[in-house]
Amino acid sequence: MEMNTLNNNNNNQSDSSSPPQRKRVMNPVDPEEFRKQGHMIIDFLADYYTKVSNFPVRSQVEPDYLRKHLPDSAPLVPEPIESILEDVQEHIIPGITHWMSPNYYAYFPSSGSVAGFMGEMLSSGLNVVGFNWISSPAATELETIVMDWLGEVLKLPQQFLYKSSNNNGGGVLLGTTCEAVLCTLVAARDKKLSQIGRNNIGKLVVYGSDQTHSSFGKAAQIAGIQNVRAIKTKRSNSFALKADSLLSTIHSDVKNGLIPIYLCATVGTTATTSIDPLMELCDVAKEYEIWVHVDAAYAGSACICPEFRSCIDGIEGANSFSFNAHKWFLTNLACCCLWVKDHNALTKSLSTNPEFLRNKASESKQVIDYKDWQITLSRKFNALKLWLVLRSYGVENLRNFLRSHVNMAMTFEGLVKLDKRFAIGATLTEEHHVIMAWKLIQEHADSLLGSS
Repeated sequence: MEMNTLNNNNNNQSDSSSPPQRKRVMNPVDPEEFRKQGHMIIDFLADYYTKVSNFPVRSQVEPDYLRKHLPDSAPLVPEPIESILEDVQEHIIPGITHWMSPNYYAYFPSSGSVAGFMGEMLSSGLNVVGFNWISSPAATELETIVMDWLGEVLKLPQQFLYKSSNNNGGGVLLGTTCEAVLCTLVAARDKKLSQIGRNNIGKLVVYGSDQTHSSFGKAAQIAGIQNVRAIKTKRSNSFALKADSLLSTIHSDVKNGLIPIYLCATVGTTATTSIDPLMELCDVAKEYEIWVHVDAAYAGSACICPEFRSCIDGIEGANSFSFNAHKWFLTNLACCCLWVKDHNALTKSLSTNPEFLRNKASESKQVIDYKDWQITLSRKFNALKLWLVLRSYGVENLRNFLRSHVNMAMTFEGLVKLDKRFAIGATLTEEHHVIMAWKLIQEHADSLLGSS
C-alpha cells in the first residue's frame, strides 16, 4: 500500500535548488493490500480461537499497563501490519478479558460465530451508511425482511411484523437493549404528553421491578422522567413482578396525581433470569393505557424453540419487544432486535428531516427510513450479520444449539440440588414446565408415533 510520506528533516535541509519531491498519496482500500492483510488477520484470529482456552479468562494486568508499552505519540510514517500484529499479540491480548473462551462464565455469553463474524466483515467491507432507504435500499429492505423472518420464528403476533400489519408494525436493529428501552420510553412519553401537555412531564411515572436492568433507570433519566418505580419482588415468586404489586403501586401513584405511562417487563432478569408474567401485567397496563415494553435481552433467543415459547406468552398485549441477538443467537456484538406494534409512535419522537436528507422515496411514504426508528442518524448494515446467521445455520440448528445449552443448565441445576449447601434462587414455575413438556410432545408427536 502506498503511503503518504511527508518530507522528513533531511528532506527539509536539502538544497533549495533541488526540485520539490512529489508527495505520494496513499490508497486506503488498495485491493491487493486488503487481500494480503485480510488473510493475515484471519489467520491471526483463527490461531487465537485455537488457543483461547489456554489464557486466563480475566486479564491479569494492572491499571495503566498499556501506556508503558506504547509510544507517547502516533507514528508519522507507516508501520507494517506484521509489526502491528506483533504488538497485538504481545500487549493487547494480555489486556483483554477473553469473552470467547470456553471457560468464560461472567455477565452474558459472547456468542460469536463464523457466520456472525463474516456478516460483520461484509458489513464493514461494504461500509454502507444506511440511515435512510435511498442511501442504500438493500440495507433497509434486508433489515425489514430479516426482522419479519425472525419475528415469525418467534411466533410474534402479526401486529409486530411489517408485512402483515399493514406496515404499521415492524422490527429494527439497534446496538443494545439500552437503546431499545430509551427509544420506546421516549415514544411512550411523547404520546402521553401530546394528550396532556408537555408541561406535565413531571407527573409521568414509569414502572419496573427491583430486578429490571439498570438501563431502565438510565433511560428514564435521559428522557427527563423523575418518577421511576422499582417494585419489590420476592423469592417465593421467583423474583418475578407480580401483577397485584404493580396494580397497587399504580393506584397509589394515580391517587397522588401522577400519570402512569410505561412498564418495562423482563423475560430473563440479570440476577436470576426470572420471567415476569406478561399476560397478567399487560392486563393491568391496558386498563391505564400504559406502554408495555418486554425486555428479553438474554433469554429471548430461546423462544425460537416451541417448548420455550411459553416464556413470552402474553406478548400480544405488549407494545414492543426486544432481545439481543449478540447474547445467545450466534450474532456478533452489537445486534439488538426491537419490534413495535406501531412504528409511528417511534417516528413521531425520533424523526429528523433536514434538507440534505429529503428525497422522493422518503416523501412517498412507501419506504422505511430507519434513522427515524433510533437515536442516532448513522447506522451500519447490521442486517447482514443476522441474515448470514439465519441462512448459514438454519432455524433447526439454532434451536438445537439453544437446547443443548438449556440441557446443560438443567444438568447443572440438578447437581446443585444434590448439594445441601445451596438453594435454587429462582426457577421456572410448574406451569411453565408443564407447557414446555406438552409442546415438546406436540413437536415430536410424529416421530414418537412412528417409533411405536
